[in-house]
Amino acid sequence: MISKFIGRQKELSLLEDEWNRTNGRLIILYGRRRIGKTRLITEFISCKNGIFDIAEDTSPYIRINRLQEKIAEFTRDEVLRTLDIKDWDQLFGYLTKNCPSERFYLAIDEFSYLIKSDKSILSTLQKYWDTALSSSNICIILSGSMLGLMSEMVLSHASPLYGRRSRDILLEGLPFSDSNEFLNMPFQETLETYMILGGVPEYLLKASEYTDITNFVEKEFFDKFGYFYREPYFIISQEFRELKTYFSILNSIAFGNTKPTDIANFIGIDARKIYPYLENLIRLGFIERRVSIFGNQKKGIYLIKDPVFDFWFNFVSKHKEEIEKGIFKLRNNEMPRFFGKRFEIFVEQKIIHHLIPDFRKIGRWWHKGEEIDVMALNEEGKEIAFFECKWQEVDRKSSRHILADLKRKAALVKWHNDERRELYGIIGKKINGKEKLREMGYLVFDFEDLMSLSKFDVKG
Repeated sequence: MISKFIGRQKELSLLEDEWNRTNGRLIILYGRRRIGKTRLITEFISCKNGIFDIAEDTSPYIRINRLQEKIAEFTRDEVLRTLDIKDWDQLFGYLTKNCPSERFYLAIDEFSYLIKSDKSILSTLQKYWDTALSSSNICIILSGSMLGLMSEMVLSHASPLYGRRSRDILLEGLPFSDSNEFLNMPFQETLETYMILGGVPEYLLKASEYTDITNFVEKEFFDKFGYFYREPYFIISQEFRELKTYFSILNSIAFGNTKPTDIANFIGIDARKIYPYLENLIRLGFIERRVSIFGNQKKGIYLIKDPVFDFWFNFVSKHKEEIEKGIFKLRNNEMPRFFGKRFEIFVEQKIIHHLIPDFRKIGRWWHKGEEIDVMALNEEGKEIAFFECKWQEVDRKSSRHILADLKRKAALVKWHNDERRELYGIIGKKINGKEKLREMGYLVFDFEDLMSLSKFDVKG
């Protein structure tokens, strides 16, 4: 089990920068469940003085009394312990009048629970921030996992705290290089685990208990007592009331319905009513709307973005009855197909910009049934690169066929066709004869290359 703090150096640097500035600081830290917000806060405050409180889904009165006790303990204020404080106004009013003269922190984790139970905390905090705390030595950190609630109630224009925060940090998944430090698996299985879990630290910590991915997914996904068996239920129920509708939409996309009309027809609702649901899922990072790199912006498709959700809805949701009965067995081609899809995304988002840094515009291309896995443009130099991604070993004969077909499809791409410089490449598990292909001018990379790229955020 990994216990040391991994990564997050940029986020720690931002927090330290806020701490070292003058006057009061108000920092909003938000991100999905299990992403490491609490761990980041505890690492940041480890050598500092202040008050750290983890809110719970209890009554406001209980929360106020618990925070009152922590403030009294930090300030060694016996008078505060004896006061009958009934609301946030009294508590923040007292803190304002008795603020320590040296820099200190007030970190409230799971702040969204406080908002959920009593929204008055926002206007109260605004009141005392404007009148006193903004010019004090306090550094307030408000952290929350309910992304919808944090966005709407804390970060939006309508929030009482709008314009008061000195920094907001959306905590996202760790890069592969940091995620790699959690796992004790060969490179391919480490990458497969990352493509299932993303860079979510607590998920990776669970995976670190295993030495092979097969055992991991069988025990933690494909078992009704597994860690991930109900995880999407917990996450979605925290964000939405219409659980069945959102689950149906995600199931529809997992079954291959990527257009709004098809998604709506699959779940049996009016297509005109599907868009608010899709927008909510996009806003929280569960799905994404994608457009071909040269495509019409009005003709986007919807895909599951979150890796855990993508894996769960493609396997667990589809085979739930078999899993419940304890008879589920993976079919031979199911996992490779999933990894092939996620590998294309991984290459597009994490690899290409390291391999050809002058090519700034990167994406997928599709048109009338034809697809190119990854395309990249150097618009200033009028250069265009076409890549095929293969989740398999590629022999010499297959390489020739892949490159020939890539050239055929490239001719269909309309972009400076008479004056552009074209590059072609293959990225796969293992490319046989890759040195010869490179001598011929092709961009060819496999796992051996990815593991040795020191500047790339994949470390083998």
